[in-house]
Amino acid sequence: MTTIRTTSTAILLSALALAGATARAEIKGDAIRIGVLTDMNGVFATAMGPGSVEAARMAVEEFDGKINGKPIEILQADHQNKPDLAASLARKWFSDGVQAIADGGSSGAALAVQELVRGNGKIFLVSGAGANQLTDEACAPTSVQWTQDAYSTATAVVSGIMQTSKEPWFFITGDYAFGHSIEATARERIAALGGRVAGSVKAQLGTPDYSSFLLQAQSSGAKILAINVAGDNATAIKQAEEFGLASQGMKIVPMSFQNVDIEAVGLKATRGDLIVTSFFEDVSPAARKFSDAFYARRKAMPSQIQAGVYSAVRHYLQAVKDTGSDDSAAVMAKMKATPVSDAYTPNGRIREDQRMVHDLYLVQVKTPEESRGPWDFVKLVATIPPDQAFRPLDRSKCGLVGK
Repeated sequence: MTTIRTTSTAILLSALALAGATARAEIKGDAIRIGVLTDMNGVFATAMGPGSVEAARMAVEEFDGKINGKPIEILQADHQNKPDLAASLARKWFSDGVQAIADGGSSGAALAVQELVRGNGKIFLVSGAGANQLTDEACAPTSVQWTQDAYSTATAVVSGIMQTSKEPWFFITGDYAFGHSIEATARERIAALGGRVAGSVKAQLGTPDYSSFLLQAQSSGAKILAINVAGDNATAIKQAEEFGLASQGMKIVPMSFQNVDIEAVGLKATRGDLIVTSFFEDVSPAARKFSDAFYARRKAMPSQIQAGVYSAVRHYLQAVKDTGSDDSAAVMAKMKATPVSDAYTPNGRIREDQRMVHDLYLVQVKTPEESRGPWDFVKLVATIPPDQAFRPLDRSKCGLVGK
């Protein structure tokens, strides 16, 4: 009964906030400005970067480039995965009239920007960053984590692997916020399923040589090697293949892997791998249409992060249009009151903890013989519904839950 009362109160407060905001609705700026803040040239640039900017532009085009006569502008900036630079760029953008920031890039940078928007109430549409903190203890009322997170990714991967194997694990983990979140969540799930971790090592972002880490994994007695270095996955997996670890009986498990990583590594090295993703081009006709349009522009299929940027920017702009306002509180209330249904997801919604929940997909990488051509990389194993995919609200440390 308490949950019903809390949820009803939250809905009522959102409705009242939206009604009050609608009464004074107005787009006050001379333009609707959205900044795509991401890694434009570094290790995450292929999965985010220029592709995220293009995805945002594709969302804008669905509104013919303007709302209520006000032009929609997309800005871009490279934070180089530096939290202090990310905060500085965001601060300048906000002072220059930017109403919303999309993508966010790496988790450290996104957490720095989220601290800023918690204070100024601007909109932050997080697609790139996956650290659990963004919708846990560091949640903010006008920031939404849209695409991936460590909890959902690690829990689903571990659960999928341990259906067939209870062998010990070894982690090669990126020494940054997302890497730490993935390993902590995975360890918790492994323990809950009766498994154990034989060892772990931390790797700096941009590590060129994983030989010493692979040797540690080889000598640990582990039979499952968790490659947990988002941004450097291609390098680590290629080197694991060169070491012949799979042929020696060790299962290579990429903890956070995307289509752009498979393209970089190749099907030979990744065939049979289980991957959790929030998007792939053949999940629906709408996804295929968007992906083909993106490919025509970028000569690459969109990553789940880039598709998430498109979805988040589109949903934000629709809320601006529906409210006739660029007021952050009014727009966010409308975004939360409106289901998300587009090429990225058919059944999304924004929860109390500012997590946009949606289906996730457990997919398996095809063999070279199964692939029908370029970018035909994965086949669906299972659809994971939102209530199973994401951290339960009763385990959340977000101060917005129940308010």
